[in-house]
Amino acid sequence: MTTQKHDTPPLFAWIDVPASLGLLSRLPIRVDIAAASARGPHSAWAYPLAGLVIAFCALALTSVALWFGLPAPLAAALFLAAQITLTGAMHEDGLADSFDGLWGGWTRDKRLDIMKDSHIGTYGVLSLGVSMLARWSAVTLILSADAWAALLAVAALSRAAMPCVMAVLPHARSNGLSHHVGRPLPITALIGAALAALFALIMPDTPALLLILTVTATTILWAKIAQAKIGGQTGDILGATQQLTEVTALMVLAASLA
Repeated sequence: MTTQKHDTPPLFAWIDVPASLGLLSRLPIRVDIAAASARGPHSAWAYPLAGLVIAFCALALTSVALWFGLPAPLAAALFLAAQITLTGAMHEDGLADSFDGLWGGWTRDKRLDIMKDSHIGTYGVLSLGVSMLARWSAVTLILSADAWAALLAVAALSRAAMPCVMAVLPHARSNGLSHHVGRPLPITALIGAALAALFALIMPDTPALLLILTVTATTILWAKIAQAKIGGQTGDILGATQQLTEVTALMVLAASLA
């Protein structure tokens, strides 16, 4: 009797970076669809790298605007607008849908139905408003302190949080973006987290340990809320994970620079 061998996929592949950029951004990245689909959730370790590219592009535009004399508050708004444009507002959409569903429904099924609805409700509007205000205020202070490199660290750390939630929580529904991508192995999520943490540690003017602890605590709390309310994670929950970790990290960073 012969035993069928199942090859373990490699932890890294060259396709993972463009695949992550193609998933998390609207950048015109040429992706081998067949190779990316074959990798599936194993490419999630590269999410922090995608975050770095997105933030770097936004910062490049922002630095030019500052060089031409744009005040920090307006430059901060430009930085956020650039990121939103580059990502197609997918994370903001996840934040709004998650808050509408998790706090607008009384049962698990109702919450999932609300999250799937394309309409936005009061909780969604308020979550976006508070998030944008907090991010804009924090980025204004960070740009004023010339701590630009720290913004790159925050971008990487907030994207590293998503694979961690994907690996820890089961899918809350049997369809949708998160289910299509699949669940990464815990080692894949840990590699992404370690990569983001290492980048934060080498960035100048970055309170790396403080940011890592903040993102970790926020991720754990949000995962527990999602588990309690819908029994797992969805694409919207993952988008909200990125937003919430970014907001808290930016606030802590701004406080450390004040």
